[in-house]
Amino acid sequence: MQAILQQAQQMQQQLVAAQEELARTEVTGTSGGGLVKATVTGGMELKSLQIDPKAVDPEDTETLADLVVAAVRDAMSSAQKLTEEKLGPVAGALGGGGGMPDLGGLGLPGLK
Repeated sequence: MQAILQQAQQMQQQLVAAQEELARTEVTGTSGGGLVKATVTGGMELKSLQIDPKAVDPEDTETLADLVVAAVRDAMSSAQKLTEEKLGPVAGALGGGGGMPDLGGLGLPGLK
């Protein structure tokens, strides 16, 4: 029983370390052929948004808004993939099958 508890503690430490690494890792998403770029962390925090002046048309702010949303979605998708890559092996060892298990009960920040 003691060995199982130690193994669980090691996996929890690995999860925490992976979460900390994800919080520091940034990924970028783009839209409009690179006219809009959004950078998010692996923890899904939007860090920056860059808009090329060519994308700004005062008469068509709707298109600009669509480009911003698309760039943020692209970045978030990349961050989600990164999260699955980093946490997937550890989460799988905790009993997850094909996807991420509900790890909220482990008391780890950011996992719900």
